[in-house]
Amino acid sequence: MSVRLIVHRAGPGLSIQDLGRSGYLAFGLSRGGAADRLALYEGAALLGQEPSAAAIEMAGLGGTFEVTTDTRIALTGAPMKATLQDGSELRWNASHLLAAGMQLSIGAVRAGSYGYLHVGGGIANALQLGARSAHLASGLGARLRDGAELPLGDDAGGAVNMTLTPEPRLDGGTLRMVPSLQTSLFGAAEVARFQEVRFHRDSRANRMGVRLLPEGQGFALEGGLSVLSEVIAPGDIQVTGDGTPYVLMSECQTTGGYPRIGSVLPCDMPRVAQAQAGAAFRFEQVTLEEAVEIERRARAERERLPSRLTPLVRDPARMRDLLSYQLVSGVTAGRDLDEAL
Repeated sequence: MSVRLIVHRAGPGLSIQDLGRSGYLAFGLSRGGAADRLALYEGAALLGQEPSAAAIEMAGLGGTFEVTTDTRIALTGAPMKATLQDGSELRWNASHLLAAGMQLSIGAVRAGSYGYLHVGGGIANALQLGARSAHLASGLGARLRDGAELPLGDDAGGAVNMTLTPEPRLDGGTLRMVPSLQTSLFGAAEVARFQEVRFHRDSRANRMGVRLLPEGQGFALEGGLSVLSEVIAPGDIQVTGDGTPYVLMSECQTTGGYPRIGSVLPCDMPRVAQAQAGAAFRFEQVTLEEAVEIERRARAERERLPSRLTPLVRDPARMRDLLSYQLVSGVTAGRDLDEAL
C-alpha cells in the first residue's frame, strides 16, 4: 500500500498547491499555484527537495493530519500552532519527523494568511494539465475535505530538525511595481500620488485578487477613457470604477477591462498574499531594468536558502521526551560540585 497522508479534519481553506501550471493562458486558465510561492521554496530547502513538490496550503486555519509511515515534514508560511497528539508543540519554519499514526493538529494563523505543510517526496496526487495544484476559481481540483487520503511521493531522505529564518512578509510593506501598458492613461500626477498614498489591505481578498483601500480619494483615468478587455496576469494592479486598486493573485482571470496602473514584481507578491486585513502598503515604481535586477537577486536568494539552514534548538523546558536523551556522558565521582565550590 502506498504511503498516504490522512486529513482527519480539514480547515475551510485547505488545498493542494505547487508552483502552478503554465501554457494555458490562451485557453483562459491562469497559472494558479501557491499564493505564497516563496513558502514552497523554503519548504523545499528544509526537506532538501525540489520546490516543484506539491504541499498543502492552509488559508487561515489548518487541520488534523496523520501519515501511514514515518514521514519528514516541514512547516512554512504564516505561522500556526502545530501540536502533536502527545501534546508537544512543533516549531514553525522548521523540519520534523512525523511518526506513523501520530496525529498532527495545526490551528489558526498567528500572523499572516497562508501556512504550508510540506512532506518528503511531496503530495503525489494525479497531474492535471501538468500540475498537481488545485485551481479553485476554474473548478480544477477542489478544497480538501475531512477524510481525504493523499498519496505521497518517494522521499529521497535527508535531515530533519532543521530551521531557517524566513524573509519578512507578513505585515505589508513596500510593493515595487513596473509601469503597465495603461499606466500613462492615469497621468503623471495621479501615478505620483499613487506612490505617495498609504493603502490598507481590505478584508475582501482571496486567491484571485486582493483589494487595497487608499487613504483619501481613489484614482481615476485622465478624461475617463474606456479600456478594451485584454490579457492580464498575476501582479497586475487593476483600478476599478470607484478608484480602488486590486492586486491580481495566482488564480486571477486571464482578461480584464479595468485599467492597470502598474504591475507588482513577482518577488513582492508573497507580501500581498500574506498580509492580513488592515496591513499597510505603499507602492514604489521602478524601471524595467531595475525590476530585472531585483528579480535576479531574489532568485539568487532563493537558491541560497539551503545554505541558511541551521539545526533546530529545542527548549528543554518544553520537551516531553527530555528523559529519553543522554544528558550526561562519562562517569563522575559524585563529589565534583562540592570540590568546585
